[in-house]
Amino acid sequence: VAGLGNYGMWGTRHSVGMEVLNRLARQLAVAEGWRVDKRCCADVALATTHGLELVLLKPRRFMNLNGLSVASAAEIYSLGPEDIYLVHDDLDKALGKVAIKLGGSARGHNGVQSCISALHSNEMTRLRIGIGRP
Repeated sequence: VAGLGNYGMWGTRHSVGMEVLNRLARQLAVAEGWRVDKRCCADVALATTHGLELVLLKPRRFMNLNGLSVASAAEIYSLGPEDIYLVHDDLDKALGKVAIKLGGSARGHNGVQSCISALHSNEMTRLRIGIGRP
């Protein structure tokens, strides 16, 4: 589960994917388990829930390079694109609205496009978090 965003720009609407990952880590009781993994240039926390092993990932790169971290982590943890969930902001959705999308285009989202390019696939499931337009 990769929270897309601009690392270090906490509290901004374009880093909502990372904020969702922080909340998920707290709910899974692994919020203290975040560690820097230099191999994929990301913060990583491992969790288990309902019999599933999860890799939570917050890339330490700018949004348009998030895919490099996601692809490196996929290789490290032997994951295919179909195993990856991207959590990201969506300007076209009203603030707080959430939608799940399986595959397809990036719809202009630079972080998603970066992931599609780096993984050579568009098969990732996306959790789109509405942030609305300014």
